[in-house]
Amino acid sequence: MKSLPACVALLFVPLALLAAEPAHPIVGVDRSYMDLTVSPCKDFYGYACGGFDKVPIPGEYAGYGVNQEIDERNFAILKDILETSARTSGPHGTVAQRVGDFYASGMDEATIEREGLKPLAPWFAEIAAIKSPADLIKTIGHFQAEGLDAAFGFGAQIDDKDTTAMIAGFGQGGIGLPERDYYFREGPEAEDTRKAYVAHVARMFVLAGDTPADAAREADAVMALETKLAKASRTLVERRDPEKNYNKFERSALNKLAPDFGWETFLAQLDFPATEKTVLVGQPEFFTALGGLMQSEPLETWRSYLRWHLLHQTANYLGHDFVEERFAFYGKKLSGTTELRPRWKRVMAAADSALGEDLGQLYVQRAFSPAAKARAMEMVKFHLEAMRARIRAAVWMSEATKAQAYKKIDTMHSKVGYPDKWRDYSHLEISRQAYVLNVLAGAAFENRRELAKLGKPVDRDEWNMTPQTNNAYYEPTLNEMCFPAGILQPPFFDEKADDATNYGALASTIGHELTHGFDDQGRQYDSDGNLKNWWTEADAKGFQSRAERVAQQYDAFEVLPGLHINGHQTLGENIADVGGLRVSYEAFKLATKNKQLEPADGFTPDQRFFIAFAQGWRTNQRPESVRLGVQSDVHSPIRWRVLGPVANFPEFRAAFGCTEPTETWPPIW
Repeated sequence: MKSLPACVALLFVPLALLAAEPAHPIVGVDRSYMDLTVSPCKDFYGYACGGFDKVPIPGEYAGYGVNQEIDERNFAILKDILETSARTSGPHGTVAQRVGDFYASGMDEATIEREGLKPLAPWFAEIAAIKSPADLIKTIGHFQAEGLDAAFGFGAQIDDKDTTAMIAGFGQGGIGLPERDYYFREGPEAEDTRKAYVAHVARMFVLAGDTPADAAREADAVMALETKLAKASRTLVERRDPEKNYNKFERSALNKLAPDFGWETFLAQLDFPATEKTVLVGQPEFFTALGGLMQSEPLETWRSYLRWHLLHQTANYLGHDFVEERFAFYGKKLSGTTELRPRWKRVMAAADSALGEDLGQLYVQRAFSPAAKARAMEMVKFHLEAMRARIRAAVWMSEATKAQAYKKIDTMHSKVGYPDKWRDYSHLEISRQAYVLNVLAGAAFENRRELAKLGKPVDRDEWNMTPQTNNAYYEPTLNEMCFPAGILQPPFFDEKADDATNYGALASTIGHELTHGFDDQGRQYDSDGNLKNWWTEADAKGFQSRAERVAQQYDAFEVLPGLHINGHQTLGENIADVGGLRVSYEAFKLATKNKQLEPADGFTPDQRFFIAFAQGWRTNQRPESVRLGVQSDVHSPIRWRVLGPVANFPEFRAAFGCTEPTETWPPIW
């Protein structure tokens, strides 16, 4: 582990001092969570997790289960780090000072209430001063420069077709509802959501000092403008096609795309380098429409729109009334959550966003040992070997395509636990000023840090998640997987646990992310991360026919009365779920081929593998949250992330004595 400065190391407190060991042992296979009256062949999720159904969902959560249990243990460590840093602080510019001052400002409710909207006064003044379309794009540019979203997305990214280079990218955005279809979906429930959204926007304007009549008028105008932006936007399914969303433009040609946009005025606000001659525009038709709206929509509407998005993005860092109003719509209405999260958790999340790797340096000292890292890396090695075997066994693939797939596996990079080099926050000024100003300082710092990458080599050692994050990712342009220490925690992973439970529980992590490299999107990127076709025409068709069968399988799942999963919207994640379980099972077999495995707790090793997989998903979810996910997420709801993968798995049927189903289909991997 990288040694830390003395001022950081002094903050170390043994984990045992933070909280007592949980009364209930943290294990990968837990009989108390099972319902043995349910047939594993008919409802494997109910069999493995049915006993967990009676566990209540805490008010602050839209769903509660294994991920939230891991989060709570991680949060306890982070809370102690933050509180200790706030009490002791440290010399200016140190990790302890930044972390401590950020947390202290967020917990200082008296100052936050007293300050009200005063910290945002310069922003409101700039919006009020918009008198022309040129002023409008200039202000939008200022928003973007300071890390605030407005009208569209913009930032630096790896060039999908030249992964040695960074490039600036524009993408659609600018709406306040979760996804563009929320503006057009029909039915009483959809209409009710739109009405509730408009009412929420109006109440935010009232809190900002507008009269109820003015607020209602402004909210209607915002909704009308956002609906036009949504109409010009692509759907979730359309945005899943990497080729169609890769559109490179010469900087000089942008005016032809949207003559009224004011491209150079916008770029000037970000000090955009003159040496950058090309940019990516993900959805060109969106920017053509946006340029027209900048001219056709009244400036009064645009001023209301920008005021709303400023309030929307900062409400969680303002006074109590703003926080509660935002939660009432996005928490209660959309997710079904009944209670606001404790303040310390909300401030912790903001600190993680602004100073993630500062916190990460302190977190990994307590939560991830060198032995754990070594065990996890060994598991990754067996997964790569298993994926290679799956490619080799794919009779539908030609040797030419297999050769390229092997190359991709052999060059895939794995990041485990924490970075070898920590991010430098020395130019981020954090103090015990107004909380919202620290949050905005963090956003502006991150935006400048990202744009500073333009014209420089791609940093392949950078992490896109903090070490304390309970999640993982596969990045196709880098051909890399990342598994932070925050997810490599019991019961997903325990360096002392048996292989059956570790490999089973991590099927939804290591196996899943690895398979993303070969899902319907990831397969379009080569071993160097370039968006480049390396498939023969026949093999591509073979893949697509198998992928279509997965889409049909998930289309048939009815998660709530009348509400089905969209198999194409969730296709990449479903392929990763289905293939990931297969790859992890074979990795488990490779890891244990020379070991004598014995039954434990009444289950065979194979049964323990599959039960650990299912219990790695055990979650009770509010119906509002399920509906929100189906309508706006690319992942399937939790239960079907278990039922889908085991439905076409011969070894699963053998493990539990299930009969052959009436229909089987050829797997992709």
